[in-house]
Amino acid sequence: MNCHAKVISIKELTHDVKEIALQLINPPKISFKAGQYIAIEVTEMREGKARQNNRPYSIVSPPEEDRVIRVCVNLVAGGPGSTTLHRLRIGEELSFLHPFGYFTIKSEATSSLLFVATGTGIAPIRSMIEHLLHQGIERPMTLFWGLRSERDLYYQEDFEALSQKYPFLKIITSLSQPTSNWQGDKGRVTEQLSRKKITVENLEAYLCGNMAMIREVRTMLLDQGMTKRAIHFEKFY
Repeated sequence: MNCHAKVISIKELTHDVKEIALQLINPPKISFKAGQYIAIEVTEMREGKARQNNRPYSIVSPPEEDRVIRVCVNLVAGGPGSTTLHRLRIGEELSFLHPFGYFTIKSEATSSLLFVATGTGIAPIRSMIEHLLHQGIERPMTLFWGLRSERDLYYQEDFEALSQKYPFLKIITSLSQPTSNWQGDKGRVTEQLSRKKITVENLEAYLCGNMAMIREVRTMLLDQGMTKRAIHFEKFY
C-alpha cells in the first residue's frame, strides 16, 4: 500500500546523519512492527533518464507512535536515496510503501536480549528497545553499538536516560577510531563482545549494520553454542 506523508521535523544528528520525521497524511496513521522499514520513493538518473525507485529505510520510532514515522538516514556519496532525503525541507511531501520486513522483535518471548549495531543499523534496534519498554517488558537487554569517532556520536543522551530509568537495559557504545580525549569504550563491537564474554544461554540476538560485523558476531555466537534460529540480522551495507 502506498502512503503519503509530510516532513514535519529534521534533526541533524551528526555531520552525515539526519533524523527525519514524517507525519502521515494518507492514511492518517499506520500500524507496523518494531524493526520494520519503509521504502521511500525517490527519483534516480539512469542512462540520462529520470526513473522512480524505492529505497528502504528502517523506522527508528516505536510502533506506539503511529501517526509520525521517523527514519535515520546517513548520507552516502553518490547515493540517490540518501542524497534526496538529505535535501528534504520541512513541509515537503513524499510517498512510501507501507512498512514491511521480517527483522522484528517478539515481545511475548522471555529470553534475554543482545542487540549489536554499527552506524545507522541502530535505527530498527532503537525501535525495538523503545517498543519493549513501552510494553512494560523487563527482559535483560544489552546493546553494543559501534561507531567510528566522536563526531559520529548521536542518541547518547537518549540512551543514557533510558539505561538510568531501566536498570535491566545496558548500553555500550564503542568507537573504533576515537581521539585521545575519548574516555569511553574503544574498539570494534566484535572486540567488545569478546571482552564482555556474553553468556548465550536463554539469549536471543538482533544484529544490524555492515555485513562484516554480522558475519563475525554470528560466528562468535554460534561457536559459543547459540542456535541459528536465535540469531536475527539485517544487513545495511
